[in-house]
Amino acid sequence: MRIDGLQYCNWSRPIFEEMRAGGLDAVHVTIAYHEVFRETVLQMERWNRYFEDHGDLIVQARTAADVEAAKASGRTAIIFGAQNPSPIEDDIGLVEILHTLGLRFMQLTYNNQSLLATGCYEAEDPGLTRMGREVIAEMNRVGLVVDMSHSADRSTIEAAEHSTRPIAITHANPHDWHPARRNKRAPVIEAVVARGGMMGFSLYPHHLKGGSACTLDSFCGAMMDAAAQYGVRHFGIGSDLCQDQPDSVVEWMRVGRWTKQIDYGEGSKDNAGFPPQPPWFRSNADFPKLEEGLRAVGFDADSVAALIGGNWLDFFDKNFGPQ
Repeated sequence: MRIDGLQYCNWSRPIFEEMRAGGLDAVHVTIAYHEVFRETVLQMERWNRYFEDHGDLIVQARTAADVEAAKASGRTAIIFGAQNPSPIEDDIGLVEILHTLGLRFMQLTYNNQSLLATGCYEAEDPGLTRMGREVIAEMNRVGLVVDMSHSADRSTIEAAEHSTRPIAITHANPHDWHPARRNKRAPVIEAVVARGGMMGFSLYPHHLKGGSACTLDSFCGAMMDAAAQYGVRHFGIGSDLCQDQPDSVVEWMRVGRWTKQIDYGEGSKDNAGFPPQPPWFRSNADFPKLEEGLRAVGFDADSVAALIGGNWLDFFDKNFGPQ
């Protein structure tokens, strides 16, 4: 079972074909950054056309059983997620509606303060808001996973503590390995995994040690260090692959509608666009190379299977349904 915990590619049949070439059984795809409810529904409509036009390659998944069925049919399961709570606007009732429509992950923040919690780019982090605590409880009830990939430290720790179900960091790396602003410090990782949560290791170059020049050995070594410290069952891949996206999409991710200025992310104009992927992971067809790298740093076969997808599948099985 091969599962990627997050991608936001410029979707096309060639990309879906590369998923099959890489033996990828499921992908959590972003359908919303700053989109409000109606705009998110339009993205779901767009995906319905993909499922119609490319049904020999992809199929929507709402449960772990759907992922297993997709694998058995030789197709890649597509799981919907949002990287901001903007799809629920200011209405807690939309949590259940979106879950019914197929959403299975929702970040409480992107980079900024939201109505629910604080993003990792804010100077101050007061933690969860009153609405944030209520929305987490509703997400727990219906089976919509709390994702804190872009959230600040205190907010993430409080979310892990307040949630009655495990939460996820779908795409980030340890701050100790590479001190990018969005990578996670040890107390944050500890708070998430101590309560059964999951963390997907990201292949987005700004979050890799050495950037685009990061080696497969270094990346897999970071996974080995994390597994040794926290346990192998809490980790997987969340590549954050943005294949074939134009640089203008980075502006939408970072700027949305909240500012008239350009936000350069980590603080440098050099980060204005998409950086090149490392040569060993340029598309979904390269997914088997991750398995090779994990074996090369010393993981046994069972651990490789867990990290490459088994852990995500178990997490889906326990957390996608109502409480």
